[in-house]
Amino acid sequence: MTTEIEKFTPEDFKNGQILVFDKPLEWTSFQLVNKVRWLIRKSCGIKKIKVGHAGTLDPLATGVLVICTGKFTKRIPELQGTEKEYTGTFTLGATTPSFDMETEVDKTFETSHISKENLEEATQKFTGEIEQVPPVFSALKKDGKRLYEYARKGEEVKVESRPVTIKEFEVNAPRFPEVDFRIVCSKGTYIRSMANDFGLALDSGAYLSTLKRTRVGEFSIENALDLEFFEKLLPSA
Repeated sequence: MTTEIEKFTPEDFKNGQILVFDKPLEWTSFQLVNKVRWLIRKSCGIKKIKVGHAGTLDPLATGVLVICTGKFTKRIPELQGTEKEYTGTFTLGATTPSFDMETEVDKTFETSHISKENLEEATQKFTGEIEQVPPVFSALKKDGKRLYEYARKGEEVKVESRPVTIKEFEVNAPRFPEVDFRIVCSKGTYIRSMANDFGLALDSGAYLSTLKRTRVGEFSIENALDLEFFEKLLPSA
C-alpha cells in the first residue's frame, strides 16, 4: 500500500511557504534559491514569484537553508535573526587565509602540547557574549565592496570586531588533531572565525574543515528537504 504525497499548488507558493532545504556541498545559497524558483515557475506555470533565503551558507557548508516564497519573503528578516546550530570539524595545527578549505594551508603549528583539558578550557573562552572579527574572505561590505574582493586581490583591509553570542560550544577529538564541535550561536556568528580564534587560544592554529548547519530557529535538519524530494511535491512532478 502506498501513501499519496500531498503536493503543493501554485496558490501555496504565491500565498507564502517556508521551505527548509539541506543545501548540497559546493552549491551557493543563491544557486539553491535560483533552482527552487525555476522549479516552482516551471511546475506551476508562474511567470514571476518571489523567492529568497533567510541566511547565507558558504559553498563548502551543507545543512539547513530556509527559503521563503511569495508573501512569506516578508518574514526573512525575522528568520535571519533566529538562533543557529552548527556541527563540523576544526583541523588543528594549520591555518588558511580564508579560515576554511577555500584556500590552501599557509602556516603550520605544533599540536603536541594540546590536551583534552586545554580543549575544554578553550571552549569556555568562547562561550557567552564575545567580540568576533569576521573573516576577510566573506561577503560583508566595506566601502561598497565585498571583503572577499579585497582578499582575493591580496589587498589588506581592516575589519572591525562585533559582538556575537555563543550559547553552547562543545568539542570532541576522537581523531586528533581533528576536533569535532557543536555550536549554538546568535545571528552573525562566523564559524570560520571561531576555528581560527580557537587555534590561537590553544597556542597553535586551526581552520574549519567541515561545516553543517543543523538548525535555524525552530527548523531542523531532520525535517529538511533535498531537491529530488521537493520536485515530487510539485504539481507537475
